[in-house]
Amino acid sequence: MDVAGVSALVTGGASGLGLATARSLATAGAVVTIVDLPSSGGAEVASSIGGYFAPADVADSEQVAKAVAAATEHGPLRVVVNCAGIAPSSTVLDEDGAIRPRYFEKVVRVNLMGTYNVTAYGAAAMRLIETDADQTRGVIVNTASVAAFDGQIGHTAYAASKGGVHAMTLPLARELARYGVRVVTVAPGMMETQMFERLPSRTQDLLIQEIPFPARLGRAHEFAALVRHIVENEYLNGETIRLDGAIRLSPAPVR
Repeated sequence: MDVAGVSALVTGGASGLGLATARSLATAGAVVTIVDLPSSGGAEVASSIGGYFAPADVADSEQVAKAVAAATEHGPLRVVVNCAGIAPSSTVLDEDGAIRPRYFEKVVRVNLMGTYNVTAYGAAAMRLIETDADQTRGVIVNTASVAAFDGQIGHTAYAASKGGVHAMTLPLARELARYGVRVVTVAPGMMETQMFERLPSRTQDLLIQEIPFPARLGRAHEFAALVRHIVENEYLNGETIRLDGAIRLSPAPVR
């Protein structure tokens, strides 16, 4: 798929992996609509890349519907990238044996339900546009995590939410194939983002030591490059791609 001239929507586009992706797509000629919380710097980022900002909480389906509609005003919506998410850490039981169901629900609502909302409304918009020369209407790229496969202690909610994103990739790709819409998921490992930088320096060093090669953090531009390749390579579909330097997380979190 040729990125130039198409409308692209990137959630979580005000920072981190989403920001790098929005910039990459804009550089390739896409008209990018950034979706992020109203309190984010989404408006400033959108202005800097010649795009648009649609404030929304991805867990709110009505807000997502409005954001997708806004993106369709700037051209045929052919690219949707889900980067919005949260990654708090909490055990199922606290020291007194109490459970935290509301914590689990919040993480799943944002990471899994949010991804579903954007995917569903994005696919509905793509269904209405004309196909290109290759009978393609669009592509949806979702973000899981290596935690979907080897989540650590304290990441039950996060792993479950990202595991759900991975699990729905193939059935979504099979369903949306009839409309010429592809679905691919990226599962990043340890990435050089603000989220990682909040960890203590010792924790950062120990986590990096677990990465076989390259023995460093992944970089946001590498994630963005993979997303762009997925968009342009029309034979990639229904798959989750690990972007992780071959890391396999140990059971216990490094402290």
